[in-house]
Amino acid sequence: MTLVLHRIDDRLIHGQVVVGWGQPLDIGFIVLVDDAIAANEWEAELYRMGVPDEMEVFFHDTASALAELDAYRADERAGILLTGEIGTMQQLVDFGGIRTVNLGGIHHKPGRTQRMRYVFLTEPEADALRAMAAGGVVITAQDVPTARAIPLPDVLSGATL
Repeated sequence: MTLVLHRIDDRLIHGQVVVGWGQPLDIGFIVLVDDAIAANEWEAELYRMGVPDEMEVFFHDTASALAELDAYRADERAGILLTGEIGTMQQLVDFGGIRTVNLGGIHHKPGRTQRMRYVFLTEPEADALRAMAAGGVVITAQDVPTARAIPLPDVLSGATL
């Protein structure tokens, strides 16, 4: 198969990703791209504990993820590429080959404005999403696969609040 989901979710690995997306998509592996977690084996192990034994997890900083991206795309199993930050996903998109991005939970922080129940963005983050979309990437917000995918323009306008 390949990487079947490219998701931005600031909670990273949690039940909604593992069960909500992982089971219906028959995921064999998750690639978690986060510079801080990749550098901290203890924190990586905490995330690894949230994944069933039959699902493999790979931890990368952004640079090593870019170097390994083609290998993950060639994997026979279905996989999820997961970042917690929009900027990280933008770097991966800029590298090439990512045509769709799923917005999961991007929660409130100072400076962010609510766009959906589970999506809060700063203007630079919204601009980064617009830039990815302008480059041909289809970006939708969808917390679980059974929910309706909300197109980026509707997310940015706050139309679903």
